[in-house]
Amino acid sequence: MTRPRELAPWSDAPAGGRVEESPYDTHHRGERSAATAAERPSPERTPRQRLRRWTSAPAYAGLTGGALTLFAAVELLLVPGSAITAFAVLVCTASLTLRAAHPAVGLLTVGAALLGFATDGNMAYATVAGLLMGCYTLGRHRVQHPAVLVTAGSLAALTVNLVHIDRWARDGSPGLPVLQGTDRFSLGLYAETLVLTVVIMGAVSAGDAVRAREETRRTRAAAQSRLLAMERRQAAQAERAAIARELHDMIAHSVSMIAVRAESATYTTPGLSPPTRDAFQEIAGTARSSMAELRRLLGVLRTGTDAGPALTAPQPSLAALGELLDQHCAVDGSAELRVTGEEIGVPSSWELSAYRIVQEALTNVRRHAPGAHAVVEIDQRPGLLRVRVGDDGPGPPAAPAPEPAGRPGHGLVGMRERAALLGGSLTTGRGPAGGYLVEAELPW
Repeated sequence: MTRPRELAPWSDAPAGGRVEESPYDTHHRGERSAATAAERPSPERTPRQRLRRWTSAPAYAGLTGGALTLFAAVELLLVPGSAITAFAVLVCTASLTLRAAHPAVGLLTVGAALLGFATDGNMAYATVAGLLMGCYTLGRHRVQHPAVLVTAGSLAALTVNLVHIDRWARDGSPGLPVLQGTDRFSLGLYAETLVLTVVIMGAVSAGDAVRAREETRRTRAAAQSRLLAMERRQAAQAERAAIARELHDMIAHSVSMIAVRAESATYTTPGLSPPTRDAFQEIAGTARSSMAELRRLLGVLRTGTDAGPALTAPQPSLAALGELLDQHCAVDGSAELRVTGEEIGVPSSWELSAYRIVQEALTNVRRHAPGAHAVVEIDQRPGLLRVRVGDDGPGPPAAPAPEPAGRPGHGLVGMRERAALLGGSLTTGRGPAGGYLVEAELPW
């Protein structure tokens, strides 16, 4: 038989269901993911990430704009042009140094490039690069809607084309016949408009696509951050509920023994002086007050108002049941332990849950049936651990009495949650021969 995975003993679980993963597993899964991520090479070490970080640096725009301006000056020295052309080319390239801080300067860049082209009739290499970078900047920062930018660019390209057509009609152009009247409306003369429109559309679309991808990445990162925060809150709530159960199981048992022992001493010990009797009563009262404070603390932990540091204690097992019954007998009543079935190894989580169920059941016996005889039965079988705790007391009342502190008790809730955690079941109620019976079946 394959042994199932042991769950964390303090994992929270909905009643009646098996838990696939506990907060302990979630915590260590996060550690494993972090370790795996640490083993993988950092994305920032890849050439693509380095290039992205470099292009997003504040100095990138100034360096590239300055380099392109220097290239334009060299090109103008090698291929001289008119003063208007030189002015347009230098403005086109120099304005790119401001595109990071002022993206709208791309309008000036594109306008200067088209002005230089309209004046000279030939676009310099620096002007082509400036036109592309200016259109990309406008789309990347979405100075206007891409459709508006492309439409405005197309109209500007058409204007430049019309200027060229008018120049060809007046001065003539190599390779073109002398334009006459209706020749100006020939579609072949408007190829410049088509080419410039395609170039502007491509550069603007590329910038807008990069912007959309960046926004999608930021949105995904924000969603992942919110999801991680929600998982952490849920894990914290589960841990608070687990701490509340452990506090109730460990402390309520001992404090109730103190209260019952101190109060019973005033009646069972003969010859007590009045001051001694009062001291015992004061001890019992203090213990009851501590139980009320503990109940309020458990309410805080369950509602998530605040949570202090987690308490740690040795985790008991079935071998400690004899000690637990001795403590019960020393305080009030009597109890016996019956162990049946095979002596097989039981997972530690199952042993802890069985111990806690017995501990809570005995606490309820002392609280609701003082002096009753309790019988604890442990039946171990392959794949199943059965726990029965019964007593010969008056049994459950017809109508449950209200809790002293005004809050529902957590004892039965904790027992049911522990059983549900392991895929088992818990039944409580009147026993076959009277009294109160708690029976849990914990498969494994």
